[in-house]
Amino acid sequence: MSPLSHKGTALSTSHALPDGGPQPETPRSGRRRWGAMDLSLIAVFAALMAASIAVPGINVGPLGVAITLQTLVVSLCGLVLGFSRGTAAVGLYVLLGLIGLPIFSGFRAGPAVLASPSAGYIVGFIFGAAVVGLLATLAVRSRWRMAGLFGAAMVGTVVIHAFGIAGFMAKGMALSAAVTADVIYLPGDILKNVVAVAIALSLHRAFPDLLVRRRK
Repeated sequence: MSPLSHKGTALSTSHALPDGGPQPETPRSGRRRWGAMDLSLIAVFAALMAASIAVPGINVGPLGVAITLQTLVVSLCGLVLGFSRGTAAVGLYVLLGLIGLPIFSGFRAGPAVLASPSAGYIVGFIFGAAVVGLLATLAVRSRWRMAGLFGAAMVGTVVIHAFGIAGFMAKGMALSAAVTADVIYLPGDILKNVVAVAIALSLHRAFPDLLVRRRK
């Protein structure tokens, strides 16, 4: 039998694989699916967000929005989990609070929280975590990892504060008054970002594949 006939036999065999036989591999898509570990991390960080209200907040400003550890954990979600998982963790926390679990500051819960002065910050948590996670994925690959992660956390903080200002304005405050009321929270958030970056760097050193998986 000629080599050509051998080839023809091989080709016909490969195209007529029986059901249950080995199938040709399909190209993997660029998007990686979440596994059990990813879902566990999302749940753990959502729980960490909820647990952060155990530390009593400090009510400041004309509308009495409390200074809490929540913004620290929001930054940590993005810095450690990245864009999709970090956003999911904070989104899960907000969703659970809105459906009735008392996990917002002051142990509040339910949709009525969205009518409070802190509503802008609560919504901003989700977008802040998304921005931090997106930038952190880039920063962790750079030479200036510490500065990059801190910059990512600060950009996320600006996003959260922008939503907070919008929430104040929704309560009838003028833009200048809303900005003045919001600035009170900025020094504390800068300090919390320093702590968040320090924790994130420790976690990345201990688990190098936590944020950006190395190619095998």
